[in-house]
Amino acid sequence: MVNRQYELQDHWSSFMITLSHANRLPVTIQYPYEKSITSERFRGRIHFEFDKCIACEVCVRVCPIDLPVVDWRLETDIRKKRLLNYSIDFGICIFCGNCVEYCPTNCLSMTEEYELSTYDRHELNYNQIALGRLP
Repeated sequence: MVNRQYELQDHWSSFMITLSHANRLPVTIQYPYEKSITSERFRGRIHFEFDKCIACEVCVRVCPIDLPVVDWRLETDIRKKRLLNYSIDFGICIFCGNCVEYCPTNCLSMTEEYELSTYDRHELNYNQIALGRLP
């Protein structure tokens, strides 16, 4: 008799929990049709401004996996580096944000773009033109 009483209490408490959840709003979203709202500090795809970059390579030094590829040439007449190419492979990037945080000219910034999926991993290697596009 005692076991039967505990069984009824367990069933009743389970039923009450189910009823308390019945009036709640759904937690999930219908992804392709609804986009999730990203927070203010969300770390998405990196945006690059070619004109601001001074090819100092700070982003490469602070990256835990030495990811950004910076190609430059030294202009001897003006004694400055000239940026030739800048690329990031988002298939390898861990989106830590160190490159954005330590960039002295603020030529790198994080966007809210998170839809980077593709069937070919080589398409995840973005050059300075692809990085310069805003989402």
